[in-house]
Amino acid sequence: MTVVRIPPTLRDQTGGRAALEARGATVRDLLDDLMGRFPQLRERIYTEGELAPFVNVYVEGEDVRTRDGLETSVEDSATVILLPAMAGGSKAPLAAPPQDGGLCPASV
Repeated sequence: MTVVRIPPTLRDQTGGRAALEARGATVRDLLDDLMGRFPQLRERIYTEGELAPFVNVYVEGEDVRTRDGLETSVEDSATVILLPAMAGGSKAPLAAPPQDGGLCPASV
C-alpha cells in the first residue's frame, strides 16, 4: 500500500497523523481515497477540482507537475508527500542592525 506523508500544517485535518496509507493507481486516486476518509483535506489541497497551485505533491521525490500531474501513476509501495507552500511572515519589527556594523571580531 502507498504511504502518504502529511506535513504538520495538514495534520489537524488527519487527526494528527503524520503518515497515512492510501490506495490508488494515480495521485488523484490516492487523494480521493484520503479525502473520502478525511473530507476536510479537500479544501486545503484542491481548487475547483484540481491541485491548488500552492500545493506540491511528490511521488518518490519527484514533483508530479513535472510528470502527469494528478494522473501520475503510483506504485503500490511508493511514498507520496503532500507539501503545501508556506507564505507570510512575522508582523514583528525587523531586528536593528548590530552596533559594530555586523563585523566579526578578529580571531585570537
